[in-house]
Amino acid sequence: MLRSVEQQPMAASGEDPRVAELRAAVARLRRELAGHPGKFLDREVAEDELAALDAMAVGGLPEIPRMRRSLLLIAGAIGSVSALSAALGGVRGAVDLFGEPPRSQH
Repeated sequence: MLRSVEQQPMAASGEDPRVAELRAAVARLRRELAGHPGKFLDREVAEDELAALDAMAVGGLPEIPRMRRSLLLIAGAIGSVSALSAALGGVRGAVDLFGEPPRSQH
């Protein structure tokens, strides 16, 4: 069960623990991506979107729709690289901590 923003406990540093988790997961995937010797066309897309996720996390409470868009772009860019799947799963899990974006009422 996911909690609302108001119910999230703060870390001793005063940082939202979801933000700390997101930053750690992004850092791990960035390290693993940088160390991956394989070449693939969308590496730059993945690197740019990881930088965007990190910037959102540093800025405080990230925008859920934008985080999910970045996650989709990252997954599309590196999803076929099995060596990065665990780290990618960590980023997905960290994004999921923020909950689902509000659904439109169309």
